[in-house]
Parts: sequence; structure tokens; C-alpha cells
Amino acid sequence: MSEAYRSVGGRLKRRSMSIGGLFLTTVLLTVLLPLWLPVTLVADVVRGRRRVPMARLLGFGFCYAWVESVAVMRTCWLWITGRGSNVAANYELMGWWAGILMRSLRATTGIAPQIEGLDAIERGNAIMLSRHASLADSLVSGWVTRTVAGVQPRYVLKRELLFDPCLDIVGLRTPNHFIDRAAVDGDLELDALRDLASGVGPGVISVIFAEGTRANDRKRARALEKIAERDPQRAEKLGGLRRLLPPRPAGSTALIEGAPGADVVLAWHTGFDGLDTFGGMISKLSKPLPPVRFVMRRVPRSEVPEGDGFAAWLDDQWLRMDAEVDEALTAGV
Repeated sequence: MSEAYRSVGGRLKRRSMSIGGLFLTTVLLTVLLPLWLPVTLVADVVRGRRRVPMARLLGFGFCYAWVESVAVMRTCWLWITGRGSNVAANYELMGWWAGILMRSLRATTGIAPQIEGLDAIERGNAIMLSRHASLADSLVSGWVTRTVAGVQPRYVLKRELLFDPCLDIVGLRTPNHFIDRAAVDGDLELDALRDLASGVGPGVISVIFAEGTRANDRKRARALEKIAERDPQRAEKLGGLRRLLPPRPAGSTALIEGAPGADVVLAWHTGFDGLDTFGGMISKLSKPLPPVRFVMRRVPRSEVPEGDGFAAWLDDQWLRMDAEVDEALTAGV
């Protein structure tokens, strides 16, 4: 596995672009605020969008740019004061970042998640397997785990997210793994996940989005086609999925193996479906938003099969979660 993304040269090259782009975007959005705000409001009204979704979405983008910029400056201050490698200080910054962004999201879009089952993670010592539906998943999950529950999350994230400056800086200062989905040697990636999970214990959890990518109908059909080529019986079993993608068991299995004493937390959410593209966001924000829920359920480790039985158990849990999500979305609750 290439670790170039962690090297000094790799970080400097990446951050010179991402942080420079962030500061430039923040300045432009601020200076041009008297222009883009009325223009987007008029554009929304002309198109009959009474809930002014474009203006609200850009409003969140404005808040996001400022919060990110301030957070980057705070990471610099931690470095200047000799606390750049202080894990606790960086987790504190992560909680602040996620909390401010969630308040910004609520103020600009009206999205205010209701958390159910918070006690499932409050004591830590768990592997959280979560569904993946939108670009907001990482933010909401980070807010729930760090800001609300107060645990220290260890994330498995795709490496492309390193181009977000805060995820890059704080994400590499705290225990996380940014997985290379195109890795030639997958065994090395899985070893890294086992190592990541070995630090799970009281007050600490590890989080993975077990589907590997954001769910939609096209991706679900394609995933089932690929599974059918290798395992027709599993494809038939998972063919009834309506909202979730089939889980990819390898990463979850590695985390489970790395933390033999940890329970499993299964997490699903509703209200973010369709927010994975710009057009989807505009469409969703044009209408009254459905209830946004983040639901967690803890399973004692004694009820989680070991070895080959884990993948089949995970499929069963995913089918159950899919039914729960479908019921909630159908009922509008």
C-alpha cells in the first residue's frame, strides 16, 4: 500500500492546492455576497421555487467555507503551540467543526437530525457499520459520534476525501485510515484496518460505511449484477434490497477481527437520500423536508458470528436495515 499521501511531500503538495483553493473560495464568496445572494434568490423565485433552494444551498456553502477556513487556522495554531500531534486537542477541534457545521446546516437548509439509540455508542468499545446515502454522511456521523456522544471515532474513509483540508489535517493527526479503493494489494489495506480497530476500547469506536459508496438505484443494480457473477445465491438473497446497497464484507470483517472484544453498532439514517448530487439537493430542498433520523442499534459481540459466518450475518442485518429504512421513508417518519 502506498503511504505517499502521509509523506511530508505528499501533504504539502495536496494542501497547497486544497487550502489555497479553500481560502480563495472563502474570499470570493464573501466579497461577492451582495451579488450571488440576490441573483440566486431571484433565480429561485423566477423558477417558481418558493423555498429558494439554490440560495439556501449556497448559503450553506458560504458557512462551510468560513468554518473550514477558521478550522484550518486553528490547526495551524495547534501546530504553532506545539500541540499539532496532541490527539485529544485535535478530537476537540473535530467536535467543534462538526457542531458548527451542523448548526449551519440547520440554519440554512432546515435539516435537523433526530438521534435515536445514542446509548449504543456512548460507552465506546464498538465497531459502527453505517449505511451511506449522501455527501452529508461523514459530517452527520462525525457530529453524532464526537460532538453529541463524546466518543473518539476512528474512521475508514475513501482517500479522495483528503482534498477536504480539515479532513486531511485533523484526519491524519487522529487515528483514521483513508483507504485506497484502487489498491493493487488489498491485503495491506485490510491489515491497516485491523491495526486501526486494535485501538478500539472504552470511549473509542471505529466507523465504516459498509456499502463502500453512496447508494442509488443504478449502483444497487450494478452491485447485484457483479455479485451474481460470483455468488448467485447471495445475489438472490440480497435481490430484495430497495434502499441500501449490498454490504462489502471485507472491510467490516477486518475491523471486527482487529477488535475481538468490541460490540457491533448498526446505524442507518433517513432524510439524506437524493442529496448525493447538486440537482438532487436542489430538488430535495425545493420541497418540505421529510424527518431526518439517525438510528443506532448495538449488538453484543456474543451475538456476532466469527469467521465465515460473519458475512452472512452482515447480509441479514443489512436486509433488516433496508426494511426499516424503507418503512420509515414510505411512512414519511
